[in-house]
Amino acid sequence: MNMHQTITRKLEQALSPEHLEVIDESHMHNVPEGSESHFKVVVVSNAFKDKMPVARHRMVNKALQEEL
Repeated sequence: MNMHQTITRKLEQALSPEHLEVIDESHMHNVPEGSESHFKVVVVSNAFKDKMPVARHRMVNKALQEEL
């Protein structure tokens, strides 16, 4: 399983999102070709309801703690 798939699976399990985009931006950075090192994530989830942005960010980080 590649990093994109791992991130997608973990966020789906942790947050049950209505919308999830995992975008590999590694090609935009100075890393070896084929690296999976930089991702942008867009998540819409009811789990974020009534949470401040920093709390939402922490929820994403917790779900991906092994990868970070």
